[in-house]
Amino acid sequence: MKPPVKLKSAVLSRIKIMSSLDIAERRLPQDGRIKLKLGKGREMDFRVSVLPTLYGEKAVLRLLDKGNLQLDMTKLGFEEDQLKDFKHGIHKPFGMVLVTGPTGSGKTTTLYSALSELNQASENVSTAEDPVEFNLMGINQVQMNDAVGLNFAAALRSFLRQDPDIIMVGEIRDFETAEIAIKAALTGHMVLSTLHTNDAPSTISRMLNMGIEPFLITAALNCIVAQRLARRVCTECKMPADVPAAALREVQVPEAMIGKFQPMKGKGCERCSNTGYKGRVAVYEVLVASDGVKEMILNGASTAEVKAEAIRQGMRTLRQSMVNKLIQGVTTVDEIPRVSAAD
Repeated sequence: MKPPVKLKSAVLSRIKIMSSLDIAERRLPQDGRIKLKLGKGREMDFRVSVLPTLYGEKAVLRLLDKGNLQLDMTKLGFEEDQLKDFKHGIHKPFGMVLVTGPTGSGKTTTLYSALSELNQASENVSTAEDPVEFNLMGINQVQMNDAVGLNFAAALRSFLRQDPDIIMVGEIRDFETAEIAIKAALTGHMVLSTLHTNDAPSTISRMLNMGIEPFLITAALNCIVAQRLARRVCTECKMPADVPAAALREVQVPEAMIGKFQPMKGKGCERCSNTGYKGRVAVYEVLVASDGVKEMILNGASTAEVKAEAIRQGMRTLRQSMVNKLIQGVTTVDEIPRVSAAD
């Protein structure tokens, strides 16, 4: 649809009213949400962000389809060995598991799937989220509210007085939150959280930059998962793609595999709106905090050195995971450089 320009103010005001925002405020950014019932009991959530720009306001709506929430870990996109490492990390009685990646890379879905696996009647599970994206049965979910002083650090403090077994913190943004989360992980709690970093090894330097001592990181950390979302080839119009060997080498497909598999692409059909892609798959990099990695952190090793050690111990990088998805025919060659940087 292309509504006429004269409707821009009316459309924006309507979006603001639906998401309970101030329609008179046009100079400041605002955030809200819309809950809509579509058809037969299907609920959709829209996260609304309004931003004042040079030529008027810009609105972005983020769709959250609760019916589409995939909580089965085996269907998220983990390779077999990665899933085993991740499950091993979250099933420990205490410690910290971090999921990292940019905004909109599916971190929350991965954490929710971990929580739904850990959610037993005997476990007291509490989460601090901003905002609470999906409601999960049997879990105490707390919505952050900065206006009244309820931030991640304040919520975490009160959680520790509630005798929790598993704590999920929506995001570690500052030293205070990081410090309380690490102390909780060291005092017999399982802590799950997210950070915005480019890959798993750089998460350690990010925490050091926040002011966390290396010995606390090594004592608390179980594993770090970095993730991205790659577009899936449409299954309706999937067809073999003719990709030259040079292009495969460029995206770091192992020499031994070139010519041994058939790259795929989507021709474009009605189902995928002629894009050739339908749906997304998560791609992971799982860094296990082994003794070797912990020793390197304590010795002040660089991110590159930690990464090299993790790869030596069997970590599959984001690029390698993407190449695997290409070999399996799940995604295309074009998606690889878009989703993952070269190693």
